[in-house]
Amino acid sequence: MNKTELVDAMAQDAGITRTQAKAALDSFTQNVTNALKGGGRVSLVGFGSFSTSERSAREGINPQTKKKINIPAKTVAKFKAGAELSDAVNSGKKKK
Repeated sequence: MNKTELVDAMAQDAGITRTQAKAALDSFTQNVTNALKGGGRVSLVGFGSFSTSERSAREGINPQTKKKINIPAKTVAKFKAGAELSDAVNSGKKKK
């Protein structure tokens, strides 16, 4: 599902216009981004949590040239699925 399909689904489910649904989705993504930029965390009970994690600098290898390269430290965004989302995704799958 891409952004356009998500906006269409949100508009239909909520009984609002596509413009209103797009504004709501844009607001959600902007607020999550701002919270993560500020070092915060966004938790949606049952759905999941957005947070950040620090990756330390490390040495890697360029696969084409086989030369060692330095990979700088950076902050990465993470998402951890909540219990309800995990259960919904895994329902219908056979357990081994």
